[in-house]
Amino acid sequence: MNKTISAEDLNIQLKHNDDAALFKWLLASFLMGKRIQAEIAAEAYRVIADKHGRDTPRKLAACSHLELVAMLGEAHYVRYDETTAVRLHALARRLNDEYAGKVSHMVEASADRQAFEKRLAEFDGIGPKTVEIFMREASAVISL
Repeated sequence: MNKTISAEDLNIQLKHNDDAALFKWLLASFLMGKRIQAEIAAEAYRVIADKHGRDTPRKLAACSHLELVAMLGEAHYVRYDETTAVRLHALARRLNDEYAGKVSHMVEASADRQAFEKRLAEFDGIGPKTVEIFMREASAVISL
């Protein structure tokens, strides 16, 4: 059985008005939302965000596709490494382009929780499971 990984398990301290932590949790949720073992997804988060410091949309968008694939491989996140790398780049670029790299700007642009969840699901690679994982903890610190 897959263990439920929390933000705290990944040393992400979710707080009100903390865009850095919200993005880190979104990144972790994105990785955990795929059909892959939770521990492998958590390790992929640690490799990308902690070891390689790609913990903001700007930093994530700045790495090459091959670098991102290598980071995913380092964490043994190999089943979806190519598509995940493409989708992570797209997530980071779109978050930068449309929301100035801030999850809080997505929140502000949303009338309510349902509208925010719809915005999240519009990102390539974010489906209901990723939204569910993200909102499980983020809902306590975002104002909707």
